[in-house]
Amino acid sequence: MDNSDGQIRSLRVEHITKSFPGVLACKDISLSVNAGEVLALVGENGAGKTTLMNILMGLYQSDEGEILINEKPVRFQSPNDAIAAGIGMVHQQYMLVPNMTVLENVALGFRDAWNPLRLNYSMVRSRIEEITRRYSLQADPDAYIWQLSVGEQQRVELVKTLCLGARFLILDEPTSALTPQETDELIVLLKHMSADLSIIFISHKLQEVKALSDKVTILRRGEVVFRGNTADHSPQDIAALMTGHEVELPKREESVPAVETALDIRGLSVKSDRGFLALDRLDLSVRSGEIMGLAGVSGNGQRELAEAVNGLRKVESGEILFFGTDLANKSPSFVIRQGMGYIPEERNTEGIIPSFSIKENFILKDTDRDEFSRWGFLKQNYIDEHAEKLREQFDIRSPNTAAAAGSLSGGNIQKVILARELRRNPRFLVAVYPTRGLDMGAAEFIHNQLLAKCREGYGILLISEELEEIMNLSNRIAVIFKGQIRKVLEAGKANRRNLGILMAGVKDE
Repeated sequence: MDNSDGQIRSLRVEHITKSFPGVLACKDISLSVNAGEVLALVGENGAGKTTLMNILMGLYQSDEGEILINEKPVRFQSPNDAIAAGIGMVHQQYMLVPNMTVLENVALGFRDAWNPLRLNYSMVRSRIEEITRRYSLQADPDAYIWQLSVGEQQRVELVKTLCLGARFLILDEPTSALTPQETDELIVLLKHMSADLSIIFISHKLQEVKALSDKVTILRRGEVVFRGNTADHSPQDIAALMTGHEVELPKREESVPAVETALDIRGLSVKSDRGFLALDRLDLSVRSGEIMGLAGVSGNGQRELAEAVNGLRKVESGEILFFGTDLANKSPSFVIRQGMGYIPEERNTEGIIPSFSIKENFILKDTDRDEFSRWGFLKQNYIDEHAEKLREQFDIRSPNTAAAAGSLSGGNIQKVILARELRRNPRFLVAVYPTRGLDMGAAEFIHNQLLAKCREGYGILLISEELEEIMNLSNRIAVIFKGQIRKVLEAGKANRRNLGILMAGVKDE
């Protein structure tokens, strides 16, 4: 392909079709992007967005169709071919080596800096400095990846991709793990970069789609169902086209009357992985039959709180009283037996075993129960029937329950976890970022499930950075800052302004 000037003036995919065993992931998809344009690619979880982009990056080969750059057909056998043609992708799961520096991570793919005798680090460093200066990106070449926040790691991914010569940028769910402040900064940055680059932006957050993109293409079940100018359509219009029906995120009902305290946390102190106190004498109580929202900027102790409650992190001092039983420093199996349900932050590494089937993940916590085993042998026929019922009830989109859980889209993995936890009928549920990275249809389903369980008398601790989610679902809202609860508000008295002030550590009078 003749692309000697390094510019991509247009990129088109025509009639792309791709199937996997039992699944037609992409069906006759066509789209185009011109120089300086931002195209939003949206659709429900499992609609085929990531598969299409992986074909564009040479990670998969399409069964039918072609890719054209500057109107000339190309075929990428590997990501190296795509990178050489000026296409780069920032994946939802960052492709960085944690125990290496930013400089070393960029150098891994920087072929020009390699020679038979040694790696030219000075060339890599000057390239990083050139890119960070041109696009106003902040990245310390000597910082280790494990030392960086999620937002900082994402900037490193952008720097790495641009250092490798990308003129066409694919961003897969770039804001799914960012704080609201980091998201705003990224939108401004990408708008600035779009003067120089073409961008495909995959996102479920439709306000961001409206703020950033020029055009929108909508996929549903592997097919294009809409193409148009973003400015001509509201987020509600786009959501309806994505799902095939009007989407309205549910809201809590009136506050519940005071009932028994389910979870009573007193003076809880817990250390972070780096050894400092992530929770510092934290107090919080949650009643049965209410959703307690926990609002805060990422990194203020939310993860440590959830892990301490579920027996996954050592408690330095304090009590975690669960219907009167202290869970502090008890084992996860003890906590589960008391009736605690848990939707963890990291769905892929903590919520499921990716290589296990869907049906095996459904019973991870219950293999020793008489319902599923007898004399040490699993009741396979019953497990199959049980799994199929859950798949239908929770609308888990997969060819069957024997498929590996790790092969599912993010929204379907979250439904697997939710189905397992709710089917066990726990007395309480800790839900950490339950809709992070999910489309509005999946979020609507999960919100309805949480509200239904609340009406049944469950106590729920909802940890989220999405203030709309917190305000829509919670009966009360606690704001956490530097490991302490700043204030607990009745939901009716909470708004974005007073929550934002408390989240920033400022006293709200």
